Amino acid sequence: MAALGGDGLRLLSVSRPERQPESAALGGPGPGLCCWVSVFSCLSLACSYVGSLYVWKSELPRDHPAVIKRRFTSVLVVSSLSPLCVLLWRELTGIQPGTSLLTLMGFRLEGIFPAALLPLLLTMILFLGPLMQLSMDCPRDLADGLKVVLAPRSWARCLMDMRWLRNQVIAPLTEELVFRACMLPMLAPCTGLGPAVFTCPLFFGVAHFHHIFEQLRFRQSSVGSIFLSAAFQFSYTAVFGAYTAFLFIRTGHLIGPVLCHSFCNYMGFPAVCAALEHPQRRPLLAGYALGVGLFLLLLQPLTDPKLYGSLPLCVLLEQAGDSEAPLCS
Repeated sequence: MAALGGDGLRLLSVSRPERQPESAALGGPGPGLCCWVSVFSCLSLACSYVGSLYVWKSELPRDHPAVIKRRFTSVLVVSSLSPLCVLLWRELTGIQPGTSLLTLMGFRLEGIFPAALLPLLLTMILFLGPLMQLSMDCPRDLADGLKVVLAPRSWARCLMDMRWLRNQVIAPLTEELVFRACMLPMLAPCTGLGPAVFTCPLFFGVAHFHHIFEQLRFRQSSVGSIFLSAAFQFSYTAVFGAYTAFLFIRTGHLIGPVLCHSFCNYMGFPAVCAALEHPQRRPLLAGYALGVGLFLLLLQPLTDPKLYGSLPLCVLLEQAGDSEAPLCS
């Protein structure tokens, strides 16, 4: 932690001798203090979010509807108050973003339609193999499947299902709000946009370690498998968090990361082992490879900032005297 106040996390403009340090440009405190305030603010948000899940004492498992409803209340309160942390950070550091707080957090109308559609399309392309696998294993044909998806009764059943609401609505919305929309604006002036993409997900990944305590409490499996599962989940959520952080920076919108988060929660981790043993293994594996290849090919074009208008985090760094952030173009 001592390294957080040193040269490794100095503001981007400090390393360029022809420019003023960011703290001087913004009229705020020194870079070391700015970084400490940013990291402490992010850590406080992560602890508050996870801690809110345990303010209700219960002997019931986490998937029980009563537990889910109580946790809805907790995380919604914490999430609604999380912008206050960004306001406090702004006051403590003296940083003036050059835009409104809501805009900085990705709540804006400019470019909202491509921001909602293109990141989701990009994520679906990445999951081309799993989507093919789901289609092959589904007993219904495409027409019947569309009828089920579009039927009002199906949506009514989903809205009454507490687990569906948690996984597809509340968790994506609150987690992206806290761990992306609030944390990235605080980290970016300290680390720069590139490092922030990989730093922010660490808070997101560590926040999921609380599942260990619930699994140990209810003895759902052996201790070794629980910790192995937790390590895997940390890795997966950290990689996913980096991806949605990248989307948030490149689009300047919160809606894209939220929709992608909801979609990934629905799909789960790709069942690669099942694909290897599938009767139609060859076309399925080809779909997996094609999806990954197209995703890498389209990642930059579909997240081109020109499609989404001015980017709030790039404006923030321009205020700091850094107009050459690579993710901004």
